[in-house]
Amino acid sequence: MANGEAAQREWRVTGMDCGACASKVRGAVQRLPGVADVDVALMAERLRLTLDESRTTAAKVEKAVRGVGFGIAPKGAAPEKPKGSFILPDGAFPAADASPVEEAQDSPAAPPEAPGPSWFATAKGRLVIGNGALLALAWASRLVVPADLSHWVFALATLIGLLPVARRAVAMTRAGMPFTIEMLMTIAATGALVIGEAEEAALVVFLFAVGELLEGVSAGKARDSIRALSKLVPKTARLETDAGPREVAADRLQVGQVVQVRPGDRVPCDGEVLSGTSGVDESPVTGESVPILKEPGAQVFAGSINAEAVLRVWVTKAAADNTIARIVRLVEEAESARAPTERFIDRFSRVYMPAVVGAALLVALVPPLAFGLAWGDWIYRALALLLIGCPCALVISVPASITSALSTGARNGLLMKGGAVIEAAARTTHVAFDKTGTLTHGRPRVTDVTPLTGTEAELLALAAGVESGTSHPLGQAICALAEQQGINAAVATEGRALPGKGAEAQISGAMICVGSPRLAAERGALSPDLQTRVQTLEAQGKTVVLILRANRPQGLIALRDEPRADAPAAVAQLRGLGITPLMLTGDNARTARAIATGLGIDQRAELMPEDKVTAIRDLTGDALVMMIGDGINDAPALAAAHVGVAMGSGTDVALETADAAILRNRVVDVAGTIRLARAAMSNIRQNIAIALGLKAVFLVTTLLGITGLWIAILADTGATVLVTMNALRLLFYRPAGQAAQTAKAKGVSAP
Repeated sequence: MANGEAAQREWRVTGMDCGACASKVRGAVQRLPGVADVDVALMAERLRLTLDESRTTAAKVEKAVRGVGFGIAPKGAAPEKPKGSFILPDGAFPAADASPVEEAQDSPAAPPEAPGPSWFATAKGRLVIGNGALLALAWASRLVVPADLSHWVFALATLIGLLPVARRAVAMTRAGMPFTIEMLMTIAATGALVIGEAEEAALVVFLFAVGELLEGVSAGKARDSIRALSKLVPKTARLETDAGPREVAADRLQVGQVVQVRPGDRVPCDGEVLSGTSGVDESPVTGESVPILKEPGAQVFAGSINAEAVLRVWVTKAAADNTIARIVRLVEEAESARAPTERFIDRFSRVYMPAVVGAALLVALVPPLAFGLAWGDWIYRALALLLIGCPCALVISVPASITSALSTGARNGLLMKGGAVIEAAARTTHVAFDKTGTLTHGRPRVTDVTPLTGTEAELLALAAGVESGTSHPLGQAICALAEQQGINAAVATEGRALPGKGAEAQISGAMICVGSPRLAAERGALSPDLQTRVQTLEAQGKTVVLILRANRPQGLIALRDEPRADAPAAVAQLRGLGITPLMLTGDNARTARAIATGLGIDQRAELMPEDKVTAIRDLTGDALVMMIGDGINDAPALAAAHVGVAMGSGTDVALETADAAILRNRVVDVAGTIRLARAAMSNIRQNIAIALGLKAVFLVTTLLGITGLWIAILADTGATVLVTMNALRLLFYRPAGQAAQTAKAKGVSAP
């Protein structure tokens, strides 16, 4: 850069709703002199680059972006709003600078952000509805009016749908990008109109508009998920002051302040416990299925939930640096680090369209000029060649295959968000699983009931009596087992929680305690023999509670978050597809090892969200990785992987951040998703071969003068029909069919 004047600049770009939009913004600015390190984040609506203003001013950058149809405003300024577009709500990403807390103490609460417009209220939605209505009218008019009149209705539908596409094509051409998918569609539809194929032109334009609309809806959903991330952190916090605790805005907290977190509240900051002992549910952050004991000196994370007792927390990180803010940034960085997959037709058109147009011009001009041949004959052959080169069959064939695959997936509980996801899923070589809620059910279940005195039923009755009405996952699991077995909980009085250790209550005149091995040891009830039993169960990845009567052990109960019944079959199916499975979890190493050993896969444990992202990025260096998760803590890893897949029981953030979702919570559907994706890509390759093969044959016969314009029309229409019929075969594909047949051959039922 000249004279060392380069500096990083950032803008907010509005109106982007697909990966191609980000590519257009990138292409518009990266060719400018003095511009380097261009980073366009679609979901964050952010353009960041290094700019040497001695060569190109910021105003020229903004003009280039506006020239390709998007709004742009400097960071911190009011965003421009292109007509019909959705703008990411202010505050979705934490601000980097925090104002003093006093400024927020008297500030009214911010009004809730208005949601983005419904799809039918956007410009693209209205275009699809209007164009579809015209198509329906044209087809209906064939029944009552002459063909010539219905032809003009089809032509009108084409022109209305093509106008915004053509305007974008012109804008892209002016920006130095002439061969875009918009130009492809403009030439294809215009060519079809010129030769009288208005019906085909209208249908192609309509399908293209529907695809653009779906991309916009998907982008809006993903942006809503970003806003949901920020809502994990409470809006207010109870700040301790000399005058007593008072409510302040959580995003104004400063390092060194002290806040109170009551039972049931979300922790408003990353911090250190000063006083109080309580179990804290960290599942929104780490995926740990059991609340973690927090005592003075322990670290707590923003967004986690205090379960039992009041905690006083010293703020150690500002709002812009807390755990949830880091997760949001990780999602943003992972999305911008992975370049958007270009749509297949757009890639192919870069070579195909210039070649076809150039060949047609040569056919029309060279023979008459160079050899004195008849102009009429060769212009006619050029028109036939242009028609043969008309990419209508190609434009329809790929979306038809994708649509059929998506429809089949939806019927089988497999949701994939577009063709780019299908393409990436088909090439997957490694699958990384989260543990809690993905490979496991996400809730603990009783696995062992071991009475030391009396019977199992008596032990369960005591434990259920103490835990009646509890909100703790372990207590709920014990009560659920007692109810399932028809055991009445013992009548308990004077019940109270022992934060981080257990609970106790009076039953039949004796104090009954249900607590951790640590509590039993404190009360002198953990003998060496009993401790050995506890360690044996814990080595199996189980959580152990002991039941004490007047501090004398009555028995123990072990619980574990068990793997899903179909998890072993899922791992086996993935290996059968030549894919390597791996488990990534925030759970403790002992539990992770026990689960992974039972499933026969490798594992990495005690991972924070950023650690999962690092693990995914390590894998993506030489592999194509699919990540399966269900929690908010999985969102960065889902975004960092080539394909992120959310379980249907997962959080909205995981479902919207992910590229795909498994709606029926079956782990075997991961293999089904990959099989369906591979089948779709095979179908697409067949369609391309059919379309290009027919064109190649008739290209030769046209140049030789054997076939004329009407044969060219038949070839183009025939190719369209053939590839569409081939794509419809995917509607009958069964992603689980192979697994079911294998299971049937072995005499067992498929999961």
